Amino acid sequence: MTDSWLSRLAAFCHRRRLTVLSGWIVLAATMVLLAVGYGAGSDDDFSTDATQSGRAEQLIAEHFPGFTGDSLTLAVHSDTALDDPAVREPVQRFVDVLAATAHVTRVSSPYDAADQITADRHTGYAVAMLDVPSDDMPVAATQALLDQVREASGSGVTFALAGPAVNNVETPGGGPADAVGLAAAAVVLLVAFGSVLAMGLPIVTAVLGIAVGLSGMSLLGHVFPAPGFAPVLASMIGLGVGIDYALFIVTRYREALHSGRTPREAVVTATATAGRAVLFAGATVVVGLAGLLLTGLGFMRGLAVGAAVTVLATMLAAVTLLPALLGLVGHRIDRLSVHRRRASARPWSSRWADRVIRRPLLAALAGVLVLAALATPALGLRLSMPDASTQPRDTSAYAAHRILADGFGAGFDATLSVVVSLPEGDPDRVATAIAAEPGVASVSPPRRSDDGAVALLAVRPTTGTQDDATTELVHRLRAVTAGQPVLVGGVVAAAIDFAELTADRLPLVIVVVVGLSLLLLVMIFRSLLLAVKAGLLNLISIGASFGVLVAVVQWGWLGGVLNFPTTMPVTAWVPLIMFPVLFGLSMDYEVFLVSRIREAYDAVGDTRLAVREGLTRTARVITAAAAIMIAVFLSVMLGADVGVKQLGLGLAVAVFVDATIVRLILLPATMELVGGFNWWLPSWLDRALPRIRVDEAEPATGPMPERSAAAGLAARRRRGPIRPGEKAKLLDRSQPDSRPWAR
Repeated sequence: MTDSWLSRLAAFCHRRRLTVLSGWIVLAATMVLLAVGYGAGSDDDFSTDATQSGRAEQLIAEHFPGFTGDSLTLAVHSDTALDDPAVREPVQRFVDVLAATAHVTRVSSPYDAADQITADRHTGYAVAMLDVPSDDMPVAATQALLDQVREASGSGVTFALAGPAVNNVETPGGGPADAVGLAAAAVVLLVAFGSVLAMGLPIVTAVLGIAVGLSGMSLLGHVFPAPGFAPVLASMIGLGVGIDYALFIVTRYREALHSGRTPREAVVTATATAGRAVLFAGATVVVGLAGLLLTGLGFMRGLAVGAAVTVLATMLAAVTLLPALLGLVGHRIDRLSVHRRRASARPWSSRWADRVIRRPLLAALAGVLVLAALATPALGLRLSMPDASTQPRDTSAYAAHRILADGFGAGFDATLSVVVSLPEGDPDRVATAIAAEPGVASVSPPRRSDDGAVALLAVRPTTGTQDDATTELVHRLRAVTAGQPVLVGGVVAAAIDFAELTADRLPLVIVVVVGLSLLLLVMIFRSLLLAVKAGLLNLISIGASFGVLVAVVQWGWLGGVLNFPTTMPVTAWVPLIMFPVLFGLSMDYEVFLVSRIREAYDAVGDTRLAVREGLTRTARVITAAAAIMIAVFLSVMLGADVGVKQLGLGLAVAVFVDATIVRLILLPATMELVGGFNWWLPSWLDRALPRIRVDEAEPATGPMPERSAAAGLAARRRRGPIRPGEKAKLLDRSQPDSRPWAR
């Protein structure tokens, strides 16, 4: 093993293991305390000046200050008329409760305006304006209102409460997901390692790294505000990659111990080999997240920076804290074993590799056809933002939506705000033109601002927020008013603009992330074809995950089983986040597998043997790593936030596809088909690119249970020319491999 800065770092952490461990504990505790005391709040504003709805929102805030800000909506339905004294009394009593609630500045009662009660007088609503953002509304105050809503309903009168503050209480991010994901990861590690002690080290490493990373995200929120779901996303990614990175290093450590190295030598070897791959794999994830900065969207910057900080913290923990923990454990890594290792004539991964390599064209075609079938639904991808209609059916928010949609029409929640600048514009003429458009249920009389600068129209569509017809109506209204000082805005228009903006920015993110990743892969593997092939396979697997997401979320396939309340478009920010994250995660497995293949190829010069050797040595650990990520990502399905659940499902599907179809079928099949061209790199490019070694090959020193075919062939070549027929014997596929870590 060559001496490198990573080797020296590992040696230092092993030597000062108690100091390093204490330092991490103090760092994590300090960061958590700082985040609790000085962390920034979330910012869920996805509007931007680059859109018409964003500019409309600015004008409304400037000229109609009473119309802006977050609010709560109280929906009421009565079997008898709301004017009935027996009904009016409890309604007014609840309006008074709203008015007395902390941070409520004023309440518009159903009886204050004619348009807040339906023509049949059975349905109405009240609006309570807040003086704080919904994220700052005390949870206890909102929960108290929800409790009173349930208590007040009855005797023919139904109350329901809606608003962003209600969503924060009824459908919070996080929940039991992290605990369930951690427990599932522990089970996978226990099965993979067979030792309670070996299982615990990756979890301890990941948890401390995530604690530091999430705290850093909270503190950086003052500079890079992040949305409310950002900590859930960051912890999900951090937990998955953090445990995976530690898993790879612990696996290499055990290999080194079995080869006869001392614990100190094993720590240095594991960190200098698998640790290098961890740093590169983590760097690709960070590069992918950095691609979100290209969107120009404020909350995406906070999300990208926060998640990247969490990944960096888990990387740092893997190459510093883990060597210290391994130093404390030493030879006891296999203590507290829960199962005995059974002898196996040959690893399943080696047998599988032989089957694929024997018929590479058939395997490649089958893999491509499966991925193409999975990706096909992605052609019908629709983007939107969740609203009350997509909330779980047992929530007060959905009940309020149902009451108001049934009473006032499906477009009640989709009301548009049309801003007309004065005196250039004629609001009456604009109102007449809009009312004549199909799909418009009503247009309110123009309301002029006190300064006479703008007029405001409320346009109610006949269709709901998630309906394609509503999107088409927004575009038609903008076309009708084109050339006039008119802006079509509102929450629904903002969601439509955001969805279209993310769709426009996604190609730029794809080009930059793929380009940078391919450049890094070329430098590492010294192969142009391998890098391009890796990029294409990753794109195909990501497309397959998008297709599955469309089938489940939009088409409703297994939606109920997966805890989705209804069919809906895919949340607009999900594909934008999925792509860079998935591309980075896919590169993890690419690096760990191909680096082993390259290591074997450098030793024996035979592509087929190198593929079999690389797959044999990595299949078990990659399978365990993928199982951990899938378990962590699917754990968010237990939560209520539909956007986060969509993201978790998409990430889990992509990791599953990548670890099975791509790594076990397409990669070995295509490498066999291409043969020696796998390692082709133009000489001029080879000279121009810097040399980066991800995974240093470790010398085969010390007693080993049994040499692999690759090692045997390499050793024989060092002794002189190989006689005819001797190579076949050395590569005999029936040769057993008793290495316990390869089974």
